[in-house]
Parts: sequence; structure tokens; C-alpha cells
Amino acid sequence: MNDIDFHIGREVSDKLVLYRDFLLSENEKYNLTAITDKDELWNKHFIDSMLGSVAIPQGASVCDIGCGAGFPSLPLKLIRDDISVTLVDSLGKRIEFCKMLCQKLSITALFFHERAEDFSKTHSEQFDVTVARAVAPLNILLEYTAQTVKIGGAVIAYKTDLSETDSATNACRLLGLNFETHYDFVLPDGSKRAILVYRKVSRTPANYPRGQNKPRKQPL
Repeated sequence: MNDIDFHIGREVSDKLVLYRDFLLSENEKYNLTAITDKDELWNKHFIDSMLGSVAIPQGASVCDIGCGAGFPSLPLKLIRDDISVTLVDSLGKRIEFCKMLCQKLSITALFFHERAEDFSKTHSEQFDVTVARAVAPLNILLEYTAQTVKIGGAVIAYKTDLSETDSATNACRLLGLNFETHYDFVLPDGSKRAILVYRKVSRTPANYPRGQNKPRKQPL
């Protein structure tokens, strides 16, 4: 297991508290999270989101597919000011929330209210890293994200463990990805988290991701 070792200064800590309080105050309006306990939210959203930092290179351009309430990209941005972040979500109210949040936190980010399938086609090979958390089963998730990553870049998937990797083997072959490594953590509440790193080794064919909800209806 890897140790959780974040050096969070006072300014970042204060911004995370502001993030938490704003999320809880707006949650009923935007339906952003089922977790409303402050300690649980801190562990399962904030610390969990930050874990992906271990696999993100210095100065990387990072795309967050299915960003929801800004997880994992905005906690990552708060502890890694060297990265740039682009947030993508199919629900406009989530993007609206993230825009307001970034104004409050003085975070610079780009926002797209689009389905992953549409965004990926118009932003092919534009990012060093694409992250996704609580979006879809792994083989579906890789189809949504692979197109956005530069050759040599990586898709970082947040999962509980490695149990989905075998079912994603065919997707990797078709999408130009290799499963490179993983990092295992135990969160303060005892729950497990695996950060899976898929390296883009060849160009993803232009027909991926497929439209008409085919990634979910007919997974690779």
C-alpha cells in the first residue's frame, strides 16, 4: 500500500474548507453528493481526489470527464497549482456549480457542458492526462476518455481495486492503451482506493468513442 502524504498549507486548507461549505450549502439545489457528513466528505471526496496526484506529471494539462462537483480535478488543482484543468460534464447544473466554485476559490479552469462522446471527438489528443472518478465501469470509462489523451499521455481511473482490469483488456487493445501501473491506498475511514494508469501508446481510432450511448449499451 502507498502512504497518503499530502503537504497542505494553510491557504489550501482554507480553500478546501470553503469548497466543502459551499458544496454543502448548494447541494440540495444541484444534487451534487449523497455524502453530507463533513468528515466523510473530507475523506471520500477531497483526500480521495488528491490521490491521483501521484500519477500526474509536472505541468500536465488535465481533463476531468464527468466532473460532477469538481472531483477529482479541483482538489488536484488546489494541491498542484502547476497543472491546468478542464472540466467536462453532461449536466449543465454541475458545470454551473463548478464555475461558481472556481470563482470563489480563485481557480482558473475551462468548462464544457457536453457529453463525453461529443467532447472527445472535438478534443482529440489534446491532454497529457485525463482523469475520471465514479463515472462508469472501466471498459466503458476507457472508451469515453482515450480519445482525449495525447500519445504518451495517460488515462487515470479511480477504482476500488483491480477487479475490472481483465474486463477492460479488449477495450485497451482497440483504443491504443496499455495498463501501465496502479497505486493502492487505504483512506482514513478504512476504505480502499486504486489509482489505475493507462498509457496511450497509439492513436485511438476516430470512431471512438461511439455515439448513441453505444459505450454503455455495447461495451467493448
